[in-house]
Amino acid sequence: MYDGGKIITGLIIFIGLMTFPVWHNGGNAGVLPKQEKPVGKTACVKPTVEMRTSHMLLLNQWRDEALREENRKPFTVDGQDYEKSLMVGCMNCHTDKKKFCDECHLYTAVKPYCWDCHFPPKENL
Repeated sequence: MYDGGKIITGLIIFIGLMTFPVWHNGGNAGVLPKQEKPVGKTACVKPTVEMRTSHMLLLNQWRDEALREENRKPFTVDGQDYEKSLMVGCMNCHTDKKKFCDECHLYTAVKPYCWDCHFPPKENL
C-alpha cells in the first residue's frame, strides 16, 4: 500500500470530525425541557415516557381511524373518554402550544406537520 499513511491520517481526521459533537460536550445534550402538566388533570392517555417517545404514532393512529376508517368513537382510558383529535383531544388539556409542543420539538429539532392542516391555537399573551 503506497499511500497507507495518507489514508490512515485521513481516516483519523474524518473520525475526529464526525465524533466532534459527542466528545466536545462530553455527551451532554443539554437541559431537557420541563413540561408543564395540565391544570386539574392527573393522567394522560398513555404513560409519560411512552407519550414522550411515540406520541406521533398515537396521533397518526387516531388520524387514520377518524378520517380513513370513519371511527370517531372516543378513546377510553381508566373510564375517562378522550376525543381522537389533536385540537379537541390533546389541546383541550395541553392548552399552551408554545410551552408544551414547541419546547420539545425545538429541543429535538423536529418540525411537526400537524399545523399544515390544523390551525395553531391562539396563544395566551
